[in-house]
Amino acid sequence: MEDPLYPGAHAANRPDHPAIIQASTGDITTYAELDDEANRLSHVFRDMGLEPGDHIAFCMENHPRFLAICWGAHYAGLIYTAMSSRLTTEEMAYIIENCGARAFITSPHKADQAAELRDQMPAVEMRLMVDSTIDGYDSYEAAIEQASAAPLPGRIAGTDMLYSSGTTGRPKGVLPKIEPQPLEESVSGVGALGAMLFGFGEDSRYLSPAPLYHAAPLRFCMGIHVGGGTVIVMERFDPEDYLRLIEKYEITASQVVPTMFVRMLKLPEETRTRYDVSSLQACIHAAAPCPVEVKRAMIDWWGPVIHEYYAGTEGNGFVYCNSEQWLAHPGTVGSAILGTIHIVGDDGEEVAVGEEGTIYFEGGSEFEYHGDAEKTADSRMANGWSTLGDVGKVDEDGFLYLTDRKAYMIITGGVNVYPQEAENLLTMHPKVVDVAVIGVPNDDFGEEVKGVVQPVEMPADDEAARALERELVAYCREHLADVKCPRTFDFREELPRHPTGKLYKRLLKDEYWADAGRTI
Repeated sequence: MEDPLYPGAHAANRPDHPAIIQASTGDITTYAELDDEANRLSHVFRDMGLEPGDHIAFCMENHPRFLAICWGAHYAGLIYTAMSSRLTTEEMAYIIENCGARAFITSPHKADQAAELRDQMPAVEMRLMVDSTIDGYDSYEAAIEQASAAPLPGRIAGTDMLYSSGTTGRPKGVLPKIEPQPLEESVSGVGALGAMLFGFGEDSRYLSPAPLYHAAPLRFCMGIHVGGGTVIVMERFDPEDYLRLIEKYEITASQVVPTMFVRMLKLPEETRTRYDVSSLQACIHAAAPCPVEVKRAMIDWWGPVIHEYYAGTEGNGFVYCNSEQWLAHPGTVGSAILGTIHIVGDDGEEVAVGEEGTIYFEGGSEFEYHGDAEKTADSRMANGWSTLGDVGKVDEDGFLYLTDRKAYMIITGGVNVYPQEAENLLTMHPKVVDVAVIGVPNDDFGEEVKGVVQPVEMPADDEAARALERELVAYCREHLADVKCPRTFDFREELPRHPTGKLYKRLLKDEYWADAGRTI
């Protein structure tokens, strides 16, 4: 991508080209319409006194106006925080206050919580709601209709400040360290990576099945707009509908999480083969470890179009592999193309090739956790290397393999157990839909390994549950060392998994430890 671009540049050249298609309705937003709305919203922000570097927040479902709100804030040079639509009112109030938002935008989908928030965000000067209004909120549509459609003079590019999912405590805002740049000269890192690795450009048709408030979907969708392509937005992921949309729109690129692969692979064979997915040039996955057999099955099905990366909202490093590289190094998440990988032991020293330790990056983008100097410091070594808290190893060719998050490690009888290995195995069991392996209290060993499973069919009674438990225990012990295998299993209708694919293990662990009258 030779020139740094943004929707307005494409609106000037291809005004009628679709920028956004809402999958559920087929409604199209052209580049001319996207640029017009973004310009108007940027004036709304400026007219209320917001200057480049000020903060706004918004919370809504995958709404047709979602990406226009992002671009409006971006055009105004603001720091914008998209919040999860699954948050509690208390969590939303915390983030709004923590990020210093002076404006808040939401939708009728969040009306009940929006009403509760009215008196919990005293620093917010403007409250807008799309599609409707409630007491205390003005009409988004009326605001932009009255605003100028002309570009703001001297535009500075904005940036997102997104929050961690809060799976291990209070969400933390990740603020990249960037120098202010004129909008017309700004460069999108994701847009450039997308063009280089996945061929993103004007002819791209990108299917986004995940919540847009999450870092990867948001940044990839905006990266597609940088290149002038079309984003097709699903309101929520459904495995068959996803395949149908690939065929309908001749999708060239998409990004998923491994649980989506699993759900598609578990569709009946006649369903999986019903849809033509040959238009796909790049299916990208990240956010969670992908079991080796799952990925191998997807490459067998779709061909060598599967790409993987390992990175975080923090942007401190970027690790990548294509299908060919992965087949030569099964289980890898790739080699570094941003930052240098270092594997560090508990003593703070680098370990030998092939040994496990905490993954650090040197030389990637700088970041800080907004308002949390202690957490920022905890993510750094004295020499400036930074970590996301994951554990892994590097082979002799420089390819990285993830073991698990350090926070998920189970210590049973003095032995360190990382649950990812058992989870990967159990994921592909024909009677398992979803699984979490956690450490629960044990008076003799400190912790014991437990599996919490969402089965294909809930056991009808205790006897059936015990039979399924015995089957899963035996299955694990057939493939793994005993110490890595769950000793017991519990069965749930659903696990607390985030739509982006991340599992809220903290919620499960807290429940079991609280039941035992203990804390972690």
